[in-house]
Amino acid sequence: MLFKGKVWKFGDNIDTDAIIPARYLNTSDPAELAKHCMEDADPAFVTKMQSGDIIVGGENFGCGSSREHAPIAIKAAGISCVVARSFARIFYRNAFNMGLPIFESRDLFDAIAEGREITLDSARGMITVGGSDQQFKISSIPPFMEQLIADGGLMKHIAKK
Repeated sequence: MLFKGKVWKFGDNIDTDAIIPARYLNTSDPAELAKHCMEDADPAFVTKMQSGDIIVGGENFGCGSSREHAPIAIKAAGISCVVARSFARIFYRNAFNMGLPIFESRDLFDAIAEGREITLDSARGMITVGGSDQQFKISSIPPFMEQLIADGGLMKHIAKK
């Protein structure tokens, strides 16, 4: 998997309420959820970001509730992937189940400025910062999880079988 996009930074402990506020959970329509993605962390986020952009987070990204709406909102908004120092366990699994690619990098957050373009190559396990020779390792993801992403999430993976 290869991803290239502009970085949008969010700090430590970004919870699912910041990703998709509870007041919008009366729907599971991805297009509607996308309109409110990251609204409580940055109210103008969806008007500034572009399809293919990348969220870079700190520690414990996606903590809070077990709602699947959070990775759905991120994916539907057009974010190509999320890179964080670490993910809350339930968000980690929900992201793969919903088909949202996520990767862990311990060093990227402190070294990258918002707005920089990065290229993430999961096969090489490497992130490259555009216009520089900076590179950062990413943790590999299990082949089964890569297959879930390739198939568009768990339900589409099961239907395919």
